[in-house]
Amino acid sequence: MEVTSDKFIPLSEAALADDKLQSALGQLSGRLAAGRTKGVADLPEFEQLRGEARDIKNHTLQHLDLYLEAFEQRVVEQGGSVHWASNESEARNIILDLCQSVGAKRVTKSKSMVTEEIDLVPFLEANDIEAVETDLGEYIIQLRGEKPSHIVAPAVHLSKDQVSETFFEHHRKLGFNEKIHDRGELVAEARQVLREKFLAADVGISGANFLVAETGTIVLVTNEGNAELTTALPGTHIVVTGIEKVVPTLEDASTFIRLLARSALGADISAYTSFITGPKRQADGDGPDNFHVVLVDNGRSEMMGSEFQDMLRCIRCSACLNHCPVYLSVGGHAYGSVYSGPMGAVLTPQLASLEKSKHLANASSLCGRCESVCPVMIPLPKLLRLWRDKEAAEKLNPAGMRWGLNLWSWLIGQPRLYRITTSIANRVLYHWPGSSDGFINKLPALAGAWTVHRDLRRPEQGTFSEQHRRKGRKRV
Repeated sequence: MEVTSDKFIPLSEAALADDKLQSALGQLSGRLAAGRTKGVADLPEFEQLRGEARDIKNHTLQHLDLYLEAFEQRVVEQGGSVHWASNESEARNIILDLCQSVGAKRVTKSKSMVTEEIDLVPFLEANDIEAVETDLGEYIIQLRGEKPSHIVAPAVHLSKDQVSETFFEHHRKLGFNEKIHDRGELVAEARQVLREKFLAADVGISGANFLVAETGTIVLVTNEGNAELTTALPGTHIVVTGIEKVVPTLEDASTFIRLLARSALGADISAYTSFITGPKRQADGDGPDNFHVVLVDNGRSEMMGSEFQDMLRCIRCSACLNHCPVYLSVGGHAYGSVYSGPMGAVLTPQLASLEKSKHLANASSLCGRCESVCPVMIPLPKLLRLWRDKEAAEKLNPAGMRWGLNLWSWLIGQPRLYRITTSIANRVLYHWPGSSDGFINKLPALAGAWTVHRDLRRPEQGTFSEQHRRKGRKRV
């Protein structure tokens, strides 16, 4: 997985200065968060389902080896094959070998975060196999040579006019000579181009939202129907997914399905929820002759039994992104990783390295909104703090930050000096120039980074302790 998270600060500054991106993020924050609120309100047992989902995942992770073996056995019984990949390279080579074994020259692919994680499409293209993303958002960013900026809505950072320009640039050679701006017409044009790709594909590659150990079934949750064409039309279907996606039973899968769409989009259920078990049977009219599942580890087993095991409960719903004030300010590309937002800030250091992604854990206000909306109750703020602790222990944070934190730690251990210092700071900020409207617009060098892109609310007159003393209460 290519990671540029070490450039988070300059990438964030560029994102904050991008007016089109800021407009797109503003629309995202209002639409998806409000949708989830309504979706949750319409399901009285939502909180109960969250607890059940957490418990199902915890139980499964405790017995992950047994459930993966059971899943493999059921897949084989149904006529399919299971392949195990310990890292990105193994996964890519297994998939390439499977494609070459059937003489594949064209591949269609539905949206899959794991295939993004292992950089599959560029690898296939480098080996003379045409690979086409068929999810509309993924198709758009593939044409633009970009990475997804959101788990559920990969092209959310783009405006309609930018999509129009992209289609006009790439589709002219296919006979589309008119630049169009209507959303419906843009979708129709993409559908016409992709339909030919579906019909010509030798192999279809998909991800999987869930793997059912009980039956060897994969569950796909989509809204466009492209996954169904990808998995049903070609002669070979390859599923690429992480080892943590397994659940024990179909009933367990149904629990997650009730949570997933509501958490992601606020919908009761997605437009398409497909259960696929093995290749086509003799009596089936269509479907693949070959069915393969590639189970990717890529650092996940190292999380087992560690303080980060809770992250393996993630079902990639994007609710934490949709409610995170940092993500909604800078977007997904600033994170420099396939996975962005709070979940990406926890997962990326595990899949890449802490040294390359040390900024991500600090890109959080620790407000707790991510944990409060997570459908499987992952304690994301706690995990972010753990990465911060590791960063400090390995001295990866700037020396100035370490000295500052040590000074602060010493100061709060001196109650009298602490009260004097905070009282002085409170008076200075209360009377700071330019704060007549209740906000401080600009601070000097050492604290200036805070007010480059936002204002600082002017403090109340008097510290907390001083206000308590004025009211005759015990000093704290």
